[in-house]
Amino acid sequence: MSGMMIGAYNSINPYQNAGYTSPSQDTSRAGKPVLNPGADTEVSPGRKSSPAECETCKNRKYQDGSDEMVSFKSAAHISPEASASRVRAHEQEHVNNAYTKAARNNGKVLSATVTLKTAICPECGSSYVSGGTTATRIRYANEENPYVQNRKAADAASLIGANLDMAV
Repeated sequence: MSGMMIGAYNSINPYQNAGYTSPSQDTSRAGKPVLNPGADTEVSPGRKSSPAECETCKNRKYQDGSDEMVSFKSAAHISPEASASRVRAHEQEHVNNAYTKAARNNGKVLSATVTLKTAICPECGSSYVSGGTTATRIRYANEENPYVQNRKAADAASLIGANLDMAV
């Protein structure tokens, strides 16, 4: 192996560690523009571009389709790195709304389940949280319902004499 050198050459960008890029140095490799600063510039095998140059990740937008007043009612961009925390926070808004609705209407939240969905970008291979769903179950007390009244009467009948004090 004499005369052979194995290694890699990395150019140093003085702006990279500062968290921003200079317009004159806003390229990752072969003159391609950096669309997602801070992302990896290496192209994975079988992928069209690197995460730093990915047009799909740059243009991905999230929008809520529910009828509740929550964030993302109009489409907005979230970076792949921030997608997990932002989608999780958005779904927590739905959970908070369920608890508020239950409290206003004399109800009780029986369950609240949040499911986050992940995906892989077809262009660069980055994984990201692609969306989420929240399922809630709320039980409301309906005192006027004859079935509820009957159940309460049966419960009352079964509790009479349950706490008998024989010491007196």
